[in-house]
Amino acid sequence: MLLNTNFLKFHRFSLLLVFSCILFYISFAYGLVRTDYIKLIMLYAALFYLFYKLTISNKNAITFLFIISFLLRFIFLFALPNLSQDFYRFIWDGRMILEGINPYLFTPESFISKGVFPVYQAQELYNGMGILNGSHFTNYPPVNQLCFVIAGLFAGKSILGSAIVMRIIIILADLGTFYFGKKILEKLNIPIHNIFWYILNPFVIIELTGNLHFEGVMIFFLVWSLYLLQSRKLKFSAIILALSISVKLIPLIFLPLLFKWFVKPSYHFKSLQKTSKFIRTDENNKAIMSNNYKIQGIAKLIYFYSIVGLTTLVLFLPFYSSEFIINYTKTVALWFQDFEFNASLYYIARAIGYLVTGYNEISIIGKIIPILVVLVVIAIALFRKNKTLPGLITSMLLVLSFYYFTSTTVHPWYIATLLILSVFTRYRFPLIWSFVGILSYLAYTNSDNTENLWIIALEYTIIYSFFIWEVFIKKATKNGSLKIH
Repeated sequence: MLLNTNFLKFHRFSLLLVFSCILFYISFAYGLVRTDYIKLIMLYAALFYLFYKLTISNKNAITFLFIISFLLRFIFLFALPNLSQDFYRFIWDGRMILEGINPYLFTPESFISKGVFPVYQAQELYNGMGILNGSHFTNYPPVNQLCFVIAGLFAGKSILGSAIVMRIIIILADLGTFYFGKKILEKLNIPIHNIFWYILNPFVIIELTGNLHFEGVMIFFLVWSLYLLQSRKLKFSAIILALSISVKLIPLIFLPLLFKWFVKPSYHFKSLQKTSKFIRTDENNKAIMSNNYKIQGIAKLIYFYSIVGLTTLVLFLPFYSSEFIINYTKTVALWFQDFEFNASLYYIARAIGYLVTGYNEISIIGKIIPILVVLVVIAIALFRKNKTLPGLITSMLLVLSFYYFTSTTVHPWYIATLLILSVFTRYRFPLIWSFVGILSYLAYTNSDNTENLWIIALEYTIIYSFFIWEVFIKKATKNGSLKIH
């Protein structure tokens, strides 16, 4: 029995921490509004400290940490999200599909403005999601929409009931992330407790379980796909990766990084080079065999991409129409050329634009950013050693970090993907980001939701400082001392 006498004797401090966590999470879930910024910051800081102490103090008590991680999630089960309004749109989309209406073809505003109520509680849902969300076409991919439909099937007449169903889906996804994340850590001979930097993190519990952001489901499929890739189950890895893309589009950015994973010398060929005198001495045969293995690798890469592409297309197929293509691409483009929130390098570029032209040049900057991201992705795909799973995941972490560093919009819950990737690497700057990202909620303390750029500057000064130290300075450190040339 887990909580036996010896455990209680030697883990009194940990149990006290857990009890404190329970009280703070109850207060967070049922007694907090996002405009109460002081309470928000104090609760979050306390929970982050407790999480850190629990994880550090119980590195070998994996079962204990696992039970606590999911116990804390269920505290939110009957709470409506208090830091995000997006879940109202999730419910709207799910109920639209159940009514036989394609949610990609109509905005909620297009119905409400005409006094038409296509789904149950339409006005209440529209009021909850807000004018900004209600005036745009949905951008949630089909597997995400399936989650919304499931909520509508089981709780089509209750907003709270729908939130409970979606929350259970996200909790189950986190359970899957723990399972496959633990297996990857074991394969890579990395300490198992690393998974709790994600699973037990209050950022993940609050933003994903509490506020119903489906990054958790996307991450589950992504981690599962990486496990299958490491296990050389290419077809299933590709299918699962397509499911991840069909929850959130973010994993698309990782596809080019797989080039060197597939196009690399075969282990069989390497062993032949070591054991066969013929292959060691005959350079022509070595070159021919090496080229053959590269061709096979390219064929496997194309095969993998084809499965990902076809699976994703099949998932989108039920919603397909010419209007869908137009609406969806237009909505995705908004994240580059219209929306601004919690950005870093973009805000600097915007300030330069104001100085030079006197205008907000987001439309121009927003077109340059994707080009820069593509160039960085290609460079990392070609020049970094992505032949092993740790190398591949590190490249994924760096690529996604660059994307968020340059993005016009960085909502706090976006960092969840960086956080899970960091679990399998030596980098911990996403852990710092998961703590200071809460500062972005200061924008909601005023009626017009304007950001305090000094707070944003403080947030990113901390993040960039730790990022630069880990990626550039610490890398140059050997045996505990910094090399100075």
